[in-house]
Amino acid sequence: MEPLRSDDPRRIGPYDVVARFDTDGGQVPVPERRFIAWLSGGDRTVVISTPLPGVDAGRFAVEAAAARQGLPGPWIAPVVEVGGTPRAPWYASPYLPALPLTEALAAHRGPLPERTVRVLGAALAEALAALHAAGVTHGGLSPATVLLTADGPRLTCFGAVRAAGPDGEQRSGLPGLASGSLPPEQIAGGRPRPPGDIFALGSVLAYAATGHLVPERRELPEGLRRTIALCLTRDAASRPQAAQLLDELLPAQAIAGIAGSGFASHGTVLDGAVSRASAALGPGWLPGRVIAALARQSAELLATEAAAPSPYAPVAGLDADSMVSHIPAAQPYPPAALGSAYPPPASTGFPVSPAS
Repeated sequence: MEPLRSDDPRRIGPYDVVARFDTDGGQVPVPERRFIAWLSGGDRTVVISTPLPGVDAGRFAVEAAAARQGLPGPWIAPVVEVGGTPRAPWYASPYLPALPLTEALAAHRGPLPERTVRVLGAALAEALAALHAAGVTHGGLSPATVLLTADGPRLTCFGAVRAAGPDGEQRSGLPGLASGSLPPEQIAGGRPRPPGDIFALGSVLAYAATGHLVPERRELPEGLRRTIALCLTRDAASRPQAAQLLDELLPAQAIAGIAGSGFASHGTVLDGAVSRASAALGPGWLPGRVIAALARQSAELLATEAAAPSPYAPVAGLDADSMVSHIPAAQPYPPAALGSAYPPPASTGFPVSPAS
């Protein structure tokens, strides 16, 4: 989270833009411009995404509309609203205190512990397994698209590869794409397919474990070398499927009994069941410095809200300090609350991008 710059928008759709979501200057590119915004009156706080300069705005809008129809599986940040014009589209997701994986490493001052990497990888493998089973590819997974929250990761920025460059054209060096996360077949212009998501997941895990997108094998923790190497093989047909990765990262026997011991599903598994990854999200899954950074982000947002001008007209006999108590606080909406917080998505006619 960073203050707005002079050339940043102050309003997008019905929302007042209050801060940049991403910290600038990182070595891993972010595939979208993301802002924290709220409705006047503070009753809804969201993260709004807009396309980068040079990205196909029409394709960006197609991907956002498809995501709003509802993507299958857990650990996916929902798209609850889309808007804008063909040249300036945007979409909104509910705000939760969250750090992009890149900023989580900065907050931790180095690579994340192996336990954190395993649980993160297992959650992303669960998400990809559900997507791939439904015939959907992410098409843009990279460290900047993965958000860490206290109750697990969230997968964002669907279709970044498709929005950056059409199939058949070289994609190396295009805006927002992390070269180390692009599988060889997509660099050359190939259509995003599930094996490409697996390659990208391997690069995400390598980054989380070492701080580098393309580390030397010896830099990887010994317990993760084989798994990450399987993901990063150049031969797409030789890469494992997402369900196999889940078994590699969190073997069922390693968490036997946890699912029945009272662990909550964290609101991320659509059928309410406790998934293998959610069962592993016990205390300490995130390092203390990352938890502290999440708390700072939340406090900074509250301070920004407190400093904002009141949306209410002065009332006779009521001083400015007293008026603060009449302003509703900005509240993040967890996924479980979306049904009451937002209207159901309207049909857009855009199909979800198929896996093949």
